[in-house]
Amino acid sequence: MRTLNRLLLAGMFATVPFAVMAADDAPTPEPEVTIRTEGDKVIQEYRQNGFLYAIKVTPKGAPPYFLVRADGTDANFIRSDQPDMLIPSWKIFEWK
Repeated sequence: MRTLNRLLLAGMFATVPFAVMAADDAPTPEPEVTIRTEGDKVIQEYRQNGFLYAIKVTPKGAPPYFLVRADGTDANFIRSDQPDMLIPSWKIFEWK
């Protein structure tokens, strides 16, 4: 009986590091925001678990606007205030 208790206790201690690692990989409740400047615009990219879901563009001297995913694909973004406006997303060059 004592050996069984010791084995159970050793098994519990062996699984604790895995539970801690799983807790570190848990999804974050708040988004990651990346802020960068392009010309006279400030661009904020909002990501949840590495998935880009919204972009806030703040032009200098103009009101900010959001680009949000239209259908969940990689390149289809639409303006949240003008959903009928199409945003071009052509791939001209690709480096591998």
